[in-house]
Amino acid sequence: MMNSLTADSKAGVLIEALPYFQQFRGETFVIKMGGSAMEDSSLVEAVMRDIVFLEVVGINPVVVHGGGKAISAAIDAAGLEHEFIGGLRRTTAETIEIVEQTLNQKVNTSLVEMLKSSNGFAEGLAGQSVFSAEKNMPIGENGRELDLGYVGKVVECETGKIEELISQEVVPVISPIGKNAETGDIYNINADLAAAALAKTLKPAKLIYLSDVPGLMRDPSRPETLIHSINEQQAHGLIDEGIIKGGMLPKVKSALDALHSGVDKVHFIDGRNAHSLLLEIFTDSGIGTEVVK
Repeated sequence: MMNSLTADSKAGVLIEALPYFQQFRGETFVIKMGGSAMEDSSLVEAVMRDIVFLEVVGINPVVVHGGGKAISAAIDAAGLEHEFIGGLRRTTAETIEIVEQTLNQKVNTSLVEMLKSSNGFAEGLAGQSVFSAEKNMPIGENGRELDLGYVGKVVECETGKIEELISQEVVPVISPIGKNAETGDIYNINADLAAAALAKTLKPAKLIYLSDVPGLMRDPSRPETLIHSINEQQAHGLIDEGIIKGGMLPKVKSALDALHSGVDKVHFIDGRNAHSLLLEIFTDSGIGTEVVK
């Protein structure tokens, strides 16, 4: 606790952070929030305060959020069934309306209000004003395409409004909803992939995944096997060994893709830990996993 530190220790914390303040002042960070890190309102409020801190020291945070639990609750409340194909959620014509309303009007609005309650400046953006999308047909285990309904992938990002908000020192908060420019269809987009696509366009200093895992681990059951720093070659090696797999695999692949598109560094950190965002960025040791070229 900060109150238990001596005056010298408190000063030491600030001095350690100083070069990072200087290095990143004026830089943009794309921050993806998701997983169970978003299920505890007190944790979310703490992260929002940390994001306000970033803005105050001259960094430009851009937030892309998920909202899986809120979507599931809304579908249950509507009396609709959850559909899965190949272990992946299918979004039907009925449920896409619920997904859009939940993400844009409930989750997005709540995050913006939390930022404002911490004396920050923020504006919510419906994802369809940012993400141009097309239907996503992933390949299943049998090698065939899976029809997940109104699930999309980003083909282009419109960043004019985001850049305008950044110039005004306002934090953009964006939902992972996309729109097909030709058909007008609305799509639910995986928030990890939406954040990576946005980062490829904005080319920020950092792309940060805030979720419910400490980072990349050689053994997910043993937190002490956390990998603090990894480069592209090492990441491909861990993929080939089957160590990076499951839900982490698309995250890491999107991270590597973002690095190739001009993002300086990607971080995976646990949003359930208090101030993990600040500890990863402003301390020498960090707290999660950084991915570099």
